[in-house]
Amino acid sequence: MPVGVAQQSLDWGDVPLGADRLASWPPDLSALDAGWAPLVQDFLNSQPGRALSLRLNEALSAGQTIYPPDPLKALNLTPLDQVGVVILGQDPYHGPGQAHGLAFSVAPGVRIPPSLRNIFKELQHSLGVPTPADGSLVHWARQGVLLLNTCLTVEAGQAGSHAGWGWEVLTDALITAVAQSPRPVVFMLWGAHAQAKKKIVEAVAGSSRHLILEANHPSPLSALRPPLPFMGCGHFASAQHFAAQTGQKTIAW
Repeated sequence: MPVGVAQQSLDWGDVPLGADRLASWPPDLSALDAGWAPLVQDFLNSQPGRALSLRLNEALSAGQTIYPPDPLKALNLTPLDQVGVVILGQDPYHGPGQAHGLAFSVAPGVRIPPSLRNIFKELQHSLGVPTPADGSLVHWARQGVLLLNTCLTVEAGQAGSHAGWGWEVLTDALITAVAQSPRPVVFMLWGAHAQAKKKIVEAVAGSSRHLILEANHPSPLSALRPPLPFMGCGHFASAQHFAAQTGQKTIAW
């Protein structure tokens, strides 16, 4: 979850009660992209994966509220062979109705959180894109932007509560798979947590095939802080230029 985000008000309208949270685990992987499915299945069959499933099911049985409803949504929306940009978050938002499986994104109808608002401000500064009406980034995901949290679930009201449960084993494997891709990919690493994954990319692909962009986290607490302020970083323009140089599809941000 982006740092420093308070619980936001929202209007779920006709969404059924409880539709904003995880109902059961593990998920049905039959419709998952063929590139991701073996990685997820291997993880679920591994000791860390089995331990994670046990903890999630124990938490659900105890009546805990866990977000989001679909922890693998980023993988469902962005097939491995279509990833052109990776944006890493930490863990999902922990307020009712906020998290829907994409890093930094919030469900339609939810007030735009401060970190995401700064992302939109930088996007406008970098490419002139006007601030959207809502904070859903589904349209980015469908164009090849992998919006991946390194921890994919969280207990309601408890930021970081599922860190160390085993998700990191899976998400490191997913990052490795993207880094192994023959197509050039832009990695936007915002904040120390995301920047720690730079070593995975460089270990797999060196420092030449992909474009690695680093800046502070977009949280208001750090977005303007030196030496790598997020505001004014120009990452979105750099990504577009890189895509054009390498013959990749540019993103309609």
